[in-house]
Amino acid sequence: MHAFDYHRPATIKEAASLLRKTENSRVLAGGQSLIPTLKFRLAKPSALIDLGRIGELCGIRLDGATLTIGAMTTHSEVASSKDVAIGIPTLARLAAGIGDRQVRNAGTIGGALANNDPAADYPAAVLGIGASVRTNKRVIPADKFFTGTLETALRAGEIITAVAFPLPKRAAYVKFRNPASRFALVGVFVAEGAGAVRVAVTGAAPCVFRVKEMEKRLGEKFAAEAIAKVTVPAGTLNSDIHASAEYRSHLITVLTQRAVAAALAGK
Repeated sequence: MHAFDYHRPATIKEAASLLRKTENSRVLAGGQSLIPTLKFRLAKPSALIDLGRIGELCGIRLDGATLTIGAMTTHSEVASSKDVAIGIPTLARLAAGIGDRQVRNAGTIGGALANNDPAADYPAAVLGIGASVRTNKRVIPADKFFTGTLETALRAGEIITAVAFPLPKRAAYVKFRNPASRFALVGVFVAEGAGAVRVAVTGAAPCVFRVKEMEKRLGEKFAAEAIAKVTVPAGTLNSDIHASAEYRSHLITVLTQRAVAAALAGK
């Protein structure tokens, strides 16, 4: 691990100021991805700005038709939250299936979204529900937030403060997980709300993405058989030691059907 300065600000304003003034600095949330990267010397930040003391970045609030989750809220807190269980129960189940207990107790929703791992679970939920990512400077719609492998629309000096989820009529998330890491080989989040259906896929491609043809078919008839013959071309998907692109293509259709069935059953 290379040497770096360490800062632990108490407010968002102080953190943003440090980020702006310190060249080549990195924000530290739960550290479940960044710390291993530092240990392997794959990153050389001049400073880490730890957000752990900033209370205003924590907490969950269910207000009318919106569920808002602070960026430093851990996966375990999302999984056990009564507000999440009432508003978007499948989001609680998604959080409970991330990593192991250590990862869930340390990892945060803001950190997961900022890192944007191609196989992470939260990006599928954010894109699938059509949430908004709030930062210290602006509000970014989910459709414009995820831009590529480990890349997002966040600008220099920008810090995620919260994520606002509109409550869907019904939703479900199903993933085919790697048994060792519990990352998704393929994960599909299906949500119906505000007269539209959204289907978001993680783990299958370099970045989370929507399947517009499935959304169209499910908008006409919200049933598993409606998308039985819809496939995502294998040429656009990942192929690695865990699964071929062709297998991932097959999984997308199968898991989307299972997600639709789960949403209909309220599971």
